[in-house]
Amino acid sequence: MSKKILVLSSSPRKKGNSDLLCDEFIKGATEAGNSVEKIFLAEKQINYCKGCEVCNNTHKCVQKDDMEEILDKMLDADVIVMASPVYFYTIDGQMKTLIDRSVPKYMEISNKEFYYIITAADTNISNMKKAVDCFRGFTIDCLSGSVEKGILFGLGVWHKGEVEKTKYMQEAYEMGKTV
Repeated sequence: MSKKILVLSSSPRKKGNSDLLCDEFIKGATEAGNSVEKIFLAEKQINYCKGCEVCNNTHKCVQKDDMEEILDKMLDADVIVMASPVYFYTIDGQMKTLIDRSVPKYMEISNKEFYYIITAADTNISNMKKAVDCFRGFTIDCLSGSVEKGILFGLGVWHKGEVEKTKYMQEAYEMGKTV
């Protein structure tokens, strides 16, 4: 059964390590017959949440940027892939801003399958726990019916493109094929 997959790549570097793993995931998922769209967050205007609380009543944000369109795509997807590089032991600012800005419709983002792609220069997988906890705090704790389907850690990759010479490329491709 074909699924609609939305890949949210929060790398600030196009073709950075986490972004490259997204592309391999997409390759596998597409070959398996799924429909996939990738949003490269660095190319979108997503302002910080202002904490004004208007969306608590209206379910719309007062800010006019690209977040409303992204939220609509999240609502429409069956599967959401959240990919982030880790700089200081958690997800990057672009991804955190997206999560914060999901408040207007987060209660509607339900019954989704989630995959996480996490890259870091660090080679100790236990140091990536905070990044996973951050994703889970959003998906499992806040989004009704969410199911975590897979996590890919691309460790020991720092410089742009280093991941291309690792086993993680094949792992991302295989993860995409199994959606």
